[in-house]
Amino acid sequence: MKKTKYYLLGTLFIVLAVVFIVVPGPSILFLLAALVCFSMINENAKQYLRKAQKAFKSASIKLDRRFK
Repeated sequence: MKKTKYYLLGTLFIVLAVVFIVVPGPSILFLLAALVCFSMINENAKQYLRKAQKAFKSASIKLDRRFK
């Protein structure tokens, strides 16, 4: 039952992300939220979440250095 809720919530976030790709909005946040939901169930999604976290961390460090 818990897995079904996570799958439904993750799918909802993906649908919202696709809508916000077409219409201006926070599509990246919804994709990350979907990845978080799926990572609670699937081990492969956890690996992708770690990669996304590393990518966002390195991007924010580069931006901080550039605008100092």
